[in-house]
Order: sequence, then C-alpha cells, then structure tokens
Amino acid sequence: MFSKSKEEMKKPVSNNTPAPRSGAATTPSLIASDVQIEGNVRTNGELQLDGSITGDVSCGGLVMGESGAVKGTISADNVTVRGTVKGEIRARSVRLEKSAIVEGDVVHESLSVEAGAKLTGRFAHSSNPTEGKAAPMASAAAPKKDETAETPSFVKAKPAAE
Repeated sequence: MFSKSKEEMKKPVSNNTPAPRSGAATTPSLIASDVQIEGNVRTNGELQLDGSITGDVSCGGLVMGESGAVKGTISADNVTVRGTVKGEIRARSVRLEKSAIVEGDVVHESLSVEAGAKLTGRFAHSSNPTEGKAAPMASAAAPKKDETAETPSFVKAKPAAE
C-alpha cells in the first residue's frame, strides 16, 4: 500500500523549491542592539538597525530603532529614525519619530517629523536626494560673498546720514 516500486526508487529526488527572483522582496537584514560595526554597510534591501554603525549606510530602506545609532552618511529610499544619527541623511522619504536625535543635514523629497524629535542641522528638499551629493549648503556662520543680493529689502541696513 505505501511501498514504492523498484522503478520509482531509482528516480532522483527533485527539489521543487523555486529559485529566488532578482528584484523580489527579501527578508530585512537585522543588526541587533549588541552589534557594533565599524565600516560601511551596503544592501539593496531593507535594514533594521538596533545596533550601531560607524561608517556610511546605503540601503533600500532603513528602520532605526531607539537603540540604533549611525555615525556617517545614510543614503536610502526610505528612512525611519527612532535612534541617533551623527551625519547626513539623504533619502526620498524621511521620518523622524519623537525619540530621534539627528546631528546633521537631511536631504529629502518627503519629510515627516514627530513632535519631540531633535535636529541639529538643516532640512533641504531635493527631487533626487539619493543621487550624489548636492552642492554644499550655505553655512549660517559663513557670510555670503554678496550679502545684499539675497537679503530682503526690509532687513538691509539704511545708509548712514552724511
């Protein structure tokens, strides 16, 4: 009843597991809270970061937990920050949640900031934030070559009376 014939036993066993498709959704990579990485991290997929990375991060999507930390540049399509970033964030969509602490500039196409998030840096909108570095942002401390060219008329000092 449950026995195989001798012919069936001679046939090789086939494994019907489909091969992974390129571009298919993959399982997110997880960097646990006890992991510390020194060096750059690159993946095309999603990255869940609860540990710390000293180096640049390039990925399809980054979700950083409250214990997550990056000291370097983040470049991704989507970034959600609940932890600490010391460096630039370049992403199409950036979400800074209430526990986020960011020390650096954020270049984005879409931005969401919850009340309580802390940012020391600047926001800059860009239609292609992940493609290369944009021209350096003007520093608030460094004076422009021609201050009057970009200063609104109501801010300009009046000439002294002669």
